[in-house]
Amino acid sequence: MELKHGRDLTRISRELRKMDDRELLKRFRRELRAAAKPLVPAVRASIRQIPSSRPYTAAGLRGQMARATGLEVKTTGRQAAVIIRVDGRKMPVKAKALQAYMEGTKPKWRHPVFGNRNVYVQQQPHPYFFTVMRTGGTRARLAVNRVIDQVSKDIT
Repeated sequence: MELKHGRDLTRISRELRKMDDRELLKRFRRELRAAAKPLVPAVRASIRQIPSSRPYTAAGLRGQMARATGLEVKTTGRQAAVIIRVDGRKMPVKAKALQAYMEGTKPKWRHPVFGNRNVYVQQQPHPYFFTVMRTGGTRARLAVNRVIDQVSKDIT
């Protein structure tokens, strides 16, 4: 089986719930998490590599973005999914959209110059997320496909 859409993942999750085999469902979730887990440190490292005039600190914006990066595996509800994201809800109040501006998915990012609230500059984006997903996502997708194949064989 080849994973073309999240529908395959949803279908297998639904079948596992119908079977009421909690151990198999638990193994499925654990293996999905293990397949995508290497991408999280890669995204965090990419965030730390974003150029800045200030050195990297865990308390700075790049450190906060790295801490907000996480992995989520959903096997219930309408859509099953393996999600890697920089969660804006875990960012400070005034920086909840910073990850989108930094990636370049939001068009303009203006901010005041440090120490001078009257002068604004437009910040250039520094893509960090999709570059990692393009390189490491293929391996993770193949690993997820292997997990789906194994579990679908166990179901049948």
